[in-house]
Amino acid sequence: MREAHKRGEKLGLTDDEVAFYDALEVNDSAVKVMGDEAAQELVTAVKRSVSVDWTMRDNARAQIRVIVKRILRKYGYPPDKQEKATLTVLEQAEVLCKEWVTL
Repeated sequence: MREAHKRGEKLGLTDDEVAFYDALEVNDSAVKVMGDEAAQELVTAVKRSVSVDWTMRDNARAQIRVIVKRILRKYGYPPDKQEKATLTVLEQAEVLCKEWVTL
């Protein structure tokens, strides 16, 4: 955790953004092409889209999937790796969203 925080400071990313950056780092070359802005945009977009019950509602989950895929495409993430990256980002969001959603 400490190591991730230090890396975040070095990259200029928040802890949440580092988590998303790491989730996408499955394909190193794709992350290099995308840059840090992609992780920042993913966090911002997903934070805006999550609701208290988004993990249980198929339509809310589908909406977030579309947003993630759009951002990945925008930053040139390889199409053959997008599905796995999208699932990884959604898993990461499920873990982090408990802190994001205000009741």
